Amino acid sequence: MLSFDTLNLAWQEALGKLQEALTSPAFLLQLIIIATLYLVGWVAARGLRRQIPFMNHPPTSQTHTVKWFGYQLGRTLFPLLTIILLKLSTTLGTQFQLNPWLLKVALMIAVLLFLNSCINGFVRSRAVALFMRYVGLPIVFAHLIGMLPAIVKTLETISVSVGNVDVSAYGVSRVLVFGVLLFWMGRTSNTMGQDIIRNRRDLDITTKEVFAKLYEVTLFCIIVLLLLNVMGINLTALAVFGGALGVGLGLGLQTIASNFISGIIILLDRSLTVGDYVELEDGAKGFVREFKMRYAVLETYDGKDILVPNEKFISTLLVNWTHKDPKQRYRIDFSVAYQTDIRAMVEIIKAAVAEHPQVLSGDDIPIEERPDCEIDSFGDSGVNVFVEFWMEGIDDGKNRVGGDLLLIVFETLRANDIQIPYPQREVRILEK
Repeated sequence: MLSFDTLNLAWQEALGKLQEALTSPAFLLQLIIIATLYLVGWVAARGLRRQIPFMNHPPTSQTHTVKWFGYQLGRTLFPLLTIILLKLSTTLGTQFQLNPWLLKVALMIAVLLFLNSCINGFVRSRAVALFMRYVGLPIVFAHLIGMLPAIVKTLETISVSVGNVDVSAYGVSRVLVFGVLLFWMGRTSNTMGQDIIRNRRDLDITTKEVFAKLYEVTLFCIIVLLLLNVMGINLTALAVFGGALGVGLGLGLQTIASNFISGIIILLDRSLTVGDYVELEDGAKGFVREFKMRYAVLETYDGKDILVPNEKFISTLLVNWTHKDPKQRYRIDFSVAYQTDIRAMVEIIKAAVAEHPQVLSGDDIPIEERPDCEIDSFGDSGVNVFVEFWMEGIDDGKNRVGGDLLLIVFETLRANDIQIPYPQREVRILEK
């Protein structure tokens, strides 16, 4: 065992070497170089951010994804430029046979600060941010100081044999770390990519949805392949097994495959787009809000979301109210007494209905789309009349018009002393 005097002597030698290093000209030179490099990096990063406007404006909820990414990237410019300058100085110091140990320490700190700024700027999920900060950063630090290979060898010795398969702590840890990283990158890339696609003004809604869906599927396949590679699964051997498995899955998952292909067909033939108001054969109706791989989301006026399988839009009768033209024609029915001046009443009702702000009217509107009032039939108690009108959108929800027009017709008839007839019966008593 080491005696106390031996430990004290070793401690004193270490302190002496440290003091000598801290007071040496090389230490002071490296310290000046580090301060200069940090200053140069800060000035250069600030100058670059000034040259790119969206790097200076903090993002809001309405900020475009590209501008948000640019702003977050601008926040990492300072540590990134500092890393480049420190790495260049360390390489030059080694070539000139100096011992740039302080520059190496500063480089490691700059790398950790850069990664931490990336986590703060780009990782929105709190759980993933905590995982990267308390698991990912220590792994990077162990790599920078050269201890990671020893840790890997230690984890490889901790293993459990399950049949012919050896499960090691290193394999589990690798899959866990890379799995979290890959799925976070996939989710973030998917959100960012679809946002960029849907904000393209030179593409129509249908084309945007097609590209967004293809991008999502492609990205998902890439993430799965990368994860299988990290797990050490031989993809060549998996191809044979995958062929047999694909036949079985194809038979068992016909509905899922049919819905996926139906979604692609719907988007390509432009028969249905986001924002259309549709009515299905079973009576379900609503606005198309989103297309998924398996289904489409219909939002009703009462706030419900109906998940409709894509196949249903192709295999059943579908009424698309707003496919080509958002204008719709509606009618309301009422009755007037037989003694009414029908010709005068018709003009009064047309003028009253035309005054509603959501009803299409005016000289610039085609005559066939202006409000029109006509006789429908002769009833038992009065003349059955209807008024037709055109409007933009659907007569429901916030765009409700029918109820207003019924009230307008009722008040107009009352203001002009036009009676709405009641059912009448005449009873005669015959004397024998």
